[in-house]
Amino acid sequence: MEKPLWQPSADRVAATNLRAFQESLKDQIDGAPLDYDALYRFSIDRMEEFWTAVWDYCGIIAKNRGEAVLINADKMPGARFFPDATLNFAENLLRRRDDGAALVFRAEDKIERSLTWKALYDDVSRVARALTALGLKPGDRCAGFVPNAPEAVIGMLGATAIGGVWTSCSPDFGTQGVLDRFGQVEPTVLFACDGYYYNGVWQDTLDRVAEIVHGLRSVERVVIFSIRGEASDLSGIPGAVTWDEFIGNQDAGEIDFAHLPFGHPLYIMYSSGTTGVPKCIVHGVGGTLLKHLEEQRLQCDIRRDDRVFYFTTCGWMMWNWMVSALACEATLVLYDGSPFAPSPSVLFDYADAAGVTFFGTSAKYIDALAKEGLTPMDTHDLGTVRTIASTGSPLVPESFDYIYANVKRDVCLSSIAGGTDIIGCFVGGNPTGPVWRGEIQKRMLGMDVAVFDEYGESLVGEKGELVCTRPFPSMPLGFWRDADGSKYRAAYFEKFPNVWCHGDFVELTEHGGLVIYGRSDATLNPGGVRIGTAEIYRQVEAFESVAEAICVGQEWDNDTRVVLFVRMRGGHALDDALIDAIRKRVRANCSPRHMPAKVIAVADIPRTKSGKITELAVRDIIHGRPVKNQEALANPDALALFADIAELQTP
Repeated sequence: MEKPLWQPSADRVAATNLRAFQESLKDQIDGAPLDYDALYRFSIDRMEEFWTAVWDYCGIIAKNRGEAVLINADKMPGARFFPDATLNFAENLLRRRDDGAALVFRAEDKIERSLTWKALYDDVSRVARALTALGLKPGDRCAGFVPNAPEAVIGMLGATAIGGVWTSCSPDFGTQGVLDRFGQVEPTVLFACDGYYYNGVWQDTLDRVAEIVHGLRSVERVVIFSIRGEASDLSGIPGAVTWDEFIGNQDAGEIDFAHLPFGHPLYIMYSSGTTGVPKCIVHGVGGTLLKHLEEQRLQCDIRRDDRVFYFTTCGWMMWNWMVSALACEATLVLYDGSPFAPSPSVLFDYADAAGVTFFGTSAKYIDALAKEGLTPMDTHDLGTVRTIASTGSPLVPESFDYIYANVKRDVCLSSIAGGTDIIGCFVGGNPTGPVWRGEIQKRMLGMDVAVFDEYGESLVGEKGELVCTRPFPSMPLGFWRDADGSKYRAAYFEKFPNVWCHGDFVELTEHGGLVIYGRSDATLNPGGVRIGTAEIYRQVEAFESVAEAICVGQEWDNDTRVVLFVRMRGGHALDDALIDAIRKRVRANCSPRHMPAKVIAVADIPRTKSGKITELAVRDIIHGRPVKNQEALANPDALALFADIAELQTP
């Protein structure tokens, strides 16, 4: 009989925030009050009561909440949560002002520092006053071309404290990639760093900062900080001052938080941009805060004084998500640099040293650890870690096995999935329930997630489109410069009217969990049969000699054939025997339709800045179509490896 990989003890369940929240609702919920599925049904069927209860349980600070909870509930888009509420995002994240640690920071093994809650509040107050003195008003944009350092958090909080809108890119972006993003939203202030460490090497960014500023006519002030604490020549950057110069004349003190509508813009996020100029997705103050607090407090069990780590950059939405954990009164454990420098164990070294309780990373990182044969369970304590979270791409069943066999046995492995589009998750963890191999545990509370076939009929136990059939607080306010909302509607609501269609190819399981098979827009369709690429990757990357793979559909002979590209590990080569073994394994464990018609070795695989492989870009290249925005890629040179491959011109 199948058994879960992990089941929380009764004592552990009793200590969770989720159990306390369930207890607070026991008089309102029909059926078993301590059952997750009963709570989930309550969160969907009585949505207004649920989100009000989340607001109260999480102690959201607001000048006014108002009586209305949800209006236009039958309209997607168009629904609005807490339409009369006024609040401030930064105020909710700065509710502590004591001498406990608010931020702990490392840049590989080069730099280490920390900041107390009091010092964080004081620094934010100085930045907020400096921005006010500059004339910044609510709705004005502040941009960050920044590493995952304390100054990035302080800059964001200073901007949002006075009603500014924050947007950011990581400093590994090229100049054009930054201009493609920031150029659309016209920031008034640019925060930037003089450089960063990656793989032990200092990467100077000031030349790129100068190029960016020359391309952004809207920028009135450039604020440069140095994570090394070194002085730099800023004479080539118009309007540039150092961090200390910017806040030097400002006294620390009480922040005059701007209380703004629930739907006031907070963040501008960007789509990957691999098929054109990135879409600018606008997220609101209240929706972001409410959704993040629900996810973090209830689904991730983050508590006061916990230590929250996520391996991310400021160009990925997980940075925005992670920073919200300050509203849980938890310490942020920040890391910038390579996850394998100075050694493959660096993040686990950091987790032990910092006492991390919530360890977040990507599925690709976990796969890389397994490929390296690392066994942190034997080399590290990890006694404080209660939750390991994974996102970015589907976590394959073998990675579930790896975590429990080689990292930690008593841990809640929360594979979570959502996206930049909703700045949160559709599906994720349940700290009170079991973890089943290869499955995301549950649909998130308040998210009416279903699986539709092409005709809009619901499916269980079959693969289809991930949809959300009712509104939720973190739906975007819209896209920037999309006055009539046509681009926004086209992106999510055209396939199934009045239903959010996310673009993931998924399956609901008998346990009430979810399996993701890949993006539906990258779904293969040989002979009219829809195939998720993640199914193939799981089989191919089981070969020790294969480092990673990317799979696309090639238009061929009035059909689509499956083409698999593999990057081999050092010392290994792709030969006929391995090709045959790969094809046989895929056929045996998936289906004949999944079996690749071609298996081709490549030296590199293109990926976005957040580490996701770019199937659509590769598909365009092999068909001779241009990739419109190569600046969105971390390694755009890799695309050339896929152009004009002779083997793709033969049967």
